[in-house]
Amino acid sequence: MAQKLDPWKSSENLDYSKLFDEFGISPFADVLPQIKNPHKFMRRGVIFGHRDFESIVSALNDKKPYVVLDGFMPTGKAHFGHKMVMDQIVWYQQNGAKAVVGIADREAHSVRNLSWEECKRIGVEEYLISLIALGLEPENARLYFQSECEAVKDLAFELGIHVNSSELSAIYGFSGETKLSHMVSTVTQGADILHSQLLEFEGPIPVVVPVGADQDPHIRLTRGVASKMNMFLIEKRTDKDNKPYWSVRGKDAPENAFELMDKRLKSEIPNVKTKVSKEHMDIFSDMSAGNEETLRAVVQEIELELGGYAFIAPASTYHRFMSGLTGGKMSSSIPESNIALTEDPKAAAKKVMKSKTGGRTTVEEQKELGGEPDKCSVFELFVFHLIDDDDELCQIQNDCQSGKILCGECKKKAADKIEAFLTDHQEKRKIARERLCEFGINY
Repeated sequence: MAQKLDPWKSSENLDYSKLFDEFGISPFADVLPQIKNPHKFMRRGVIFGHRDFESIVSALNDKKPYVVLDGFMPTGKAHFGHKMVMDQIVWYQQNGAKAVVGIADREAHSVRNLSWEECKRIGVEEYLISLIALGLEPENARLYFQSECEAVKDLAFELGIHVNSSELSAIYGFSGETKLSHMVSTVTQGADILHSQLLEFEGPIPVVVPVGADQDPHIRLTRGVASKMNMFLIEKRTDKDNKPYWSVRGKDAPENAFELMDKRLKSEIPNVKTKVSKEHMDIFSDMSAGNEETLRAVVQEIELELGGYAFIAPASTYHRFMSGLTGGKMSSSIPESNIALTEDPKAAAKKVMKSKTGGRTTVEEQKELGGEPDKCSVFELFVFHLIDDDDELCQIQNDCQSGKILCGECKKKAADKIEAFLTDHQEKRKIARERLCEFGINY
């Protein structure tokens, strides 16, 4: 049976390997060797998949401009599951990205029936303050609320022209009972992802969105509608002799569009051969990486000059979900399953001491057979958050599997680290609160 990805419901027991075939997600392991100093989530396989991350690898390695974009729906306490996304945003900013972060208050108001005031309070208190405390800097960052960003609202309206209810039903499983505002929130998500590419912001630029697999429906919708919004489509084709060539096709492009494009290309690529018609242009020449880049740049320039968008399809990465402390998915709606970033440090440590582990039934069995760290929420805390050194992590894993250490020892280690982290983080939150104005947040 095909898996269903629902951005608004718990997605437990996903078979991540099947997502490659079922939804066209690519394995992240394919691009990992090309990344210098990858984030620990990348090294450890926590980030398991991607769409078009090659464009971000190029920006990372060549120090070209790009954007990391993400958002948080303000419906409850921010916990260590949300910290996964925050950590990635900070890492990308530290590696050259502009960080754009939205608070999805329109979505929360529609889907969760929260008041606008409550949406703003939760968005600032739970998410933005913790994000700043975790290392986000105001330089090269932009924070906003959906309800207050006119560019997002206007773009969502334009995107809606190219999306119908049948498409939303196919992607999200909406029924006749789905509220219209809930449907509108999906194109608002698309506008969140694409609006940084508007000329009033960064213009067409590579964008990466780090998400859990359950958010992929938003990515698929946005990538599809981005293509529909563009004037031109570039395709690689082969002729009857199996020789490759490029074809640029136009949708409602002005009459002189391809003449302009032809003239520009001939000035940029030596000895280029073209065939121009009213609705498309074919390019026959050596389309090496450099020439392909020139072609795409020319097409983008012409579209922008003619008033188009020239959106670049957003890239995305997909990370595994953290297990809840009680088993299952970590969720804001199940307080005992998670540790909030604002939780009392000692209370959090006690939760860890009561958490579900991958230990055996008895001490004797544990020493004989060893533990099962792949089934342990405590070991996951080490992998995702509490241990940065890979060698130290491997040592814990080996000691667990060999029966050298018992669950109580691991729990104590994790509890101490959780308490120390939260104590430090909550002190940093006090400083972060005072810095909100540096990010343009009036609260």
